[in-house]
Amino acid sequence: MSNPSFESLALSEPIQRALRDRDYTIPSPIQLQTIPLVLAGHDVMGCAQTGTGKTAAFALPILEHLSQNPGAERRRNAPRVLVIAPTRELASQIQASFAAYGRHLPFHSTVIFGGVGQNPQVRALQRGPEVVVATPGRLLDLLQQGHLTLRHLEVFVVDEADRMLDMGFIHDVRRIIALLPARRQSLFFSATLPRSILDLAGAILKNPRHVEVTPSATTVEKIDQSICHVASADKRQLLDHLLRERGDGLALVFSATKHGANRLADQLTKAGLPADAIHGNKSQNARERALENFRSGRIRILVATDIAARGIDVKGIDLVINHDLPKEPESYVHRIGRTARAGAEGRAISICDENSWSLLVQIERVIQSPIPVHREHPYHREPSAETRSRTATPPQRSRRQAQGGGNRRFRSRNAAPSRRR
Repeated sequence: MSNPSFESLALSEPIQRALRDRDYTIPSPIQLQTIPLVLAGHDVMGCAQTGTGKTAAFALPILEHLSQNPGAERRRNAPRVLVIAPTRELASQIQASFAAYGRHLPFHSTVIFGGVGQNPQVRALQRGPEVVVATPGRLLDLLQQGHLTLRHLEVFVVDEADRMLDMGFIHDVRRIIALLPARRQSLFFSATLPRSILDLAGAILKNPRHVEVTPSATTVEKIDQSICHVASADKRQLLDHLLRERGDGLALVFSATKHGANRLADQLTKAGLPADAIHGNKSQNARERALENFRSGRIRILVATDIAARGIDVKGIDLVINHDLPKEPESYVHRIGRTARAGAEGRAISICDENSWSLLVQIERVIQSPIPVHREHPYHREPSAETRSRTATPPQRSRRQAQGGGNRRFRSRNAAPSRRR
């Protein structure tokens, strides 16, 4: 049986035309399952890893709702749809998706976030956008100042809920929930579903339909993953080697700290590998400039922290390098998901020194599979018996992997040979 197309979904011609403009033909699993539920008016709790097309899964049926229910004249400062996201970059990306998918519809959207002056955002709200995409802090500021009301809200969306929790926005989110009208449709998306997230979803959703297209913390399909063991003193040299070895294409490097990201970007640039850093302490203009330079190829290397990572949706990232392993093993999945987006292939290399062996063990437990070891580099150093003894043994490697038999490609069990958007 052939794969269903977007044309098989109950989306009107203006939206179908926008999808054709972008050469979108086959919906991803989360889009295929979520769109009919949202169109039917259900609350939805969706769990899907990064890069699976969550934004279109909620944006397309919301736009269909707006087009089929034009309602009253547009109200100043009173949106019909509110989407909250944890980072400025992700909020901007979501609003851009609404604008692209709704380009042939008579609707308006705007994005509001902190780190920049509020006056242009206030003026945009006064023009009466149907859709507002926001980060929690600036949203609450404008609500408290009376520049925005949620009394007429019809649809409420929480995106990347687990990252919202990680960044300490839980209290802000609960304050926003308290201001919502009782009669509304609510959509809740998260890449992982720990108990705290389920509790938050319970406060938002009414009789929700559940959509989970991949198991929690499943690694993205089509990513070649490998681990490089190295002495701590050689980590920087190994990073240089890996970046020079892959001399073309975009590379995203993850650092554990903001200061570390700045330092790595400076060191790489001085070594002849032009790079920039992106993290929460950078101004919005600096973050947008770094992303644009990376997206356009003016710089090939971007160094990021986990806080900024969820908003990096850049096509053509060929390589992700974990210079520092994440302290939260679930973050490994989100980091490497910055490559192999929309069904493309990618490579993820993680650097593990003697201080991060226990983090590797936790990651392999979470993804329920060993990460193949890459030994063909000049700085390879197996972890000592003392290092290994500090924690439990990770999942058993096959004989082929133990002999350095190359990388293994992980596929999610829901993988489909379709274009992912």
